[in-house]
Amino acid sequence: MIVLKESTDFQNFQILTEERNGKKELYIEGIFAQSELRNKNGRFYPKQVMEAAVNKYCDEWVNKNRAMGELSHPENRPMVKPELASHLITNFAMDGNNVLGKARILNTPQGQIVKGLLEGGVQLGVSTRGLGSLVERNGAKYVQNDFLLTAVDIVSDPSGPDAWVDAINEGKEWVYLDGKYVERDILETRELIRKTSVKNLEEVALNRFRDFLLKIR
Repeated sequence: MIVLKESTDFQNFQILTEERNGKKELYIEGIFAQSELRNKNGRFYPKQVMEAAVNKYCDEWVNKNRAMGELSHPENRPMVKPELASHLITNFAMDGNNVLGKARILNTPQGQIVKGLLEGGVQLGVSTRGLGSLVERNGAKYVQNDFLLTAVDIVSDPSGPDAWVDAINEGKEWVYLDGKYVERDILETRELIRKTSVKNLEEVALNRFRDFLLKIR
């Protein structure tokens, strides 16, 4: 499985202020993801694939108040770090081919940055983060049934190119081990280094780095 990131345009969002527990809270609301169309990354999410991922994300994260997101995507990490959370997804559901979402901005260091940006008139958008495999046909990359949605992040330029990060992420495969996702390349490299003699270690390390560069071209 590789890291997949998809962005949603600015115009799909509303900024809301609502009262919660006697305090005013800031929210963003709108289309968080879409299916049945070829997106800007050349990927196509069949509706049944997206719907299954949305239902699983709601069951395991949204409904348990655990669906956090970050301000900006990390480069190569599929899961959210709580200490970097900026918002919490409170509503998330399919509506036709769209995924409608709502997120509350948290009173965290990253959340305070988001609030400051929104109150300053900065246009922000969202971008989903997930794991999945792809099959290419007819010029599009079709996301397969193993797609797993892991986060919805807030980004400052959801329409902007991010070719370098995409190349790195699509050159890595993630596997589920001991209760968490880890990069397959890291596991293989660690095992290779463990078995390599000291005198050959430098050559092995250079070869692994060369392999990495070939994957992200």
